[in-house]
Amino acid sequence: MQQDVKYWYLRNHQIFSQITDDKYQELCVWVGFKKAIKNEDIFFTHEPVKRIYFLKKGMLKIISQDADGNEVTKDIIQKGDIFGEIALDEAPDGETSEYAKVITDEAVMCTFTLENFEKVLTKNPSISLKFTKKVGNKLKTLENRYNHLIFKDVRTRVIHFLKKFVQDNGEAQGKLWSTRNYLTHQDIAHLTGSTRQTVTSILNQLKKENRLIYSRNEIVIPDLEGLK
Repeated sequence: MQQDVKYWYLRNHQIFSQITDDKYQELCVWVGFKKAIKNEDIFFTHEPVKRIYFLKKGMLKIISQDADGNEVTKDIIQKGDIFGEIALDEAPDGETSEYAKVITDEAVMCTFTLENFEKVLTKNPSISLKFTKKVGNKLKTLENRYNHLIFKDVRTRVIHFLKKFVQDNGEAQGKLWSTRNYLTHQDIAHLTGSTRQTVTSILNQLKKENRLIYSRNEIVIPDLEGLK
């Protein structure tokens, strides 16, 4: 990839947004870029070269697969998010593996090997601080999801997920929020600790109450604050 394109992609990611031009030139030597199309898989567990990814465009879902081939959607990765070997550690092989699947028409990401990214963090304290904050925010999000699983009923969990997904990815017109839909009922079930049948029932009930317009292509919430 041309140097100026690498520079542009790095400059427009929040973690790398405030470093000097000289530092950008140095990073361009280490960083790689990947474009992927819808339904393309990006494997990172058990790969010989461990990598960390910074999503620049598009949306992915992280899928965990056990030894029997059973799969669970663990997370949704959106523009600006980090995925891959976030722990910056050579984790031991286990019985499960993880990979990312592109769910938008296209995805673009920056990628570093763990070895090179550790060098980046060592040489650039400002990047190290932003990376630490980003990972901390991710852990906080996971903690909130865990608390919802413990303390909230399934309808409340599904509604909270829909509202956050629409706010993170959609547009507002007064009280109404809408976004393209990239998720299946099974994805929502995995992410809210429910079952596909229960999620389908809740979505149908919300549609009957005129609180939700839901299709394979779009999610519309007519009154975001009123959806409870």
